[in-house]
Amino acid sequence: MDTTLRDGEQTRGVSFVPHEKLMIARMLLSDLKVDRIEVASARVSEGELEAVRLICNWAARHDLLEHIEVLGFVDGHTSVDWITSAGGKVINLLCKGSEKHCTYQLKKTVEEHLSDIQSVIAYAHEKGMQVNVYLEDWSNGIKESPQYVYRLMDGLQGLGIVRFLLPDTLGVLNPMSTLHYIREMVTHYPQARFDFHAHNDYDLGVSNSLAAVQGGCGGLHVTVNGLGERAGNAPLASVQAGLRDQMEVETGIVESQLYSASLLVSSYSGIAIAPNKPIVGESVFTQVAGVHADGDNKKNLYCNSLLPERFGRRREYALGKNSGKANIRKNLEDLGLDLDEATMRKVTDRIIELGDKKETVSQEDLPYIVADVLKHNVVGEEKVRLKSYIVNLAYGLKPMATLKIEINGQEYEESSSGDGQYDAFVRALRNVYKKTLRRKFPMLTNYVVSIPPGGRTDALVQTIISWSFGNREFRTRGLDADQTEAAIKATVKMLNMIEDEFSNADNMYEDEEKD
Repeated sequence: MDTTLRDGEQTRGVSFVPHEKLMIARMLLSDLKVDRIEVASARVSEGELEAVRLICNWAARHDLLEHIEVLGFVDGHTSVDWITSAGGKVINLLCKGSEKHCTYQLKKTVEEHLSDIQSVIAYAHEKGMQVNVYLEDWSNGIKESPQYVYRLMDGLQGLGIVRFLLPDTLGVLNPMSTLHYIREMVTHYPQARFDFHAHNDYDLGVSNSLAAVQGGCGGLHVTVNGLGERAGNAPLASVQAGLRDQMEVETGIVESQLYSASLLVSSYSGIAIAPNKPIVGESVFTQVAGVHADGDNKKNLYCNSLLPERFGRRREYALGKNSGKANIRKNLEDLGLDLDEATMRKVTDRIIELGDKKETVSQEDLPYIVADVLKHNVVGEEKVRLKSYIVNLAYGLKPMATLKIEINGQEYEESSSGDGQYDAFVRALRNVYKKTLRRKFPMLTNYVVSIPPGGRTDALVQTIISWSFGNREFRTRGLDADQTEAAIKATVKMLNMIEDEFSNADNMYEDEEKD
């Protein structure tokens, strides 16, 4: 069960609007094929009610309504009525799974709490709802007050509860204790269906989830990118890979969609994905050391079961001071360039020199480095030249950009406003390509600015922009003391890189509907 839209939204600074929740829900269930999703907490807000209605309406049309779950509370009829008014059919009822919570937060005995729970369950069943029960703070409860947990579980038997959800609410378990306590629950209640809900406070969320399965748990709770309160929850991609590779457990997850889901949630949440995050991080399928690239050429000596193609990605070979000839040759092969050994040595030395200066070198930079080394224009003459431009920024007015650009010997002028100076510049460029030339214009997918520390206002700024064009994903880099100028340089480099593709008839014209 994925709970990105409920527990994941408790990440600091994350708040999804209704249509974002719908888009994520659709991807999780239709593309990624998770079994269930928990989409909200009852009674939170009118916006949350609208989001649940949107999701439930969509799910009902696609025969997926029973896969939509909402957290509810032991509050008489209130939560049940809230969920049913939104069209929901499944309530995950939050009960107290430790004696401390019951005594100090509710100020009730276990019998009083049980009576309240039983009343809510009976009413939910009257409304035709499926009921699952969370035992909040179960991990502390089973450690410190096991007799309370067993008394609570005894009182919940025979009430038609589909699943008992066991959260490590404060992330206090380790794999050994998780295995032990899950086995205790399964032994005491062999007919019950248990889910385990991990938190990552000790960075053990994935390990604990796998241990829970080893102990007999039938379900796991995860979030995309590990979003969640404090240190987050167990990340979906890592749990999936661990289940399949480490435990040989099959799920219905479509692994090739994990990266797309990660990018979507990152975009909507505003929480960047760490480059080294397993499965979905930008750098996790990148070999840096030259010896590794050499080993990959010789029977894939440095590959494991986490093959990038499995997750809709590809292996890359980084360029920098640790690069050997094998790394560079791999990148040159992708570009269709073949160099003799003497030239390879010169190119390798040049890349190492740039790496020592902490400059980023991308595959797209290689032709320019080769050209510099050979002192002739391997990449051909520039087909796109920025002749002149002006960008204006005035208080109270939208930024404006006017540019003159030469494309294949023909000059064009355009102006546009934007939400920033660079945005205005790109909009003007897009007008030239889409409106005048009727050509496709690449989509900007990421924009990273690196500014050296030290407070110098004249220091060079590096701007790295990621682009999507057709089936290609690539990056270009610009370097200048002015951030906007650095971004513009990266953009013009991109236009020159794809100009040959623009000349292809298949890429010349916009689809009428897309335009």
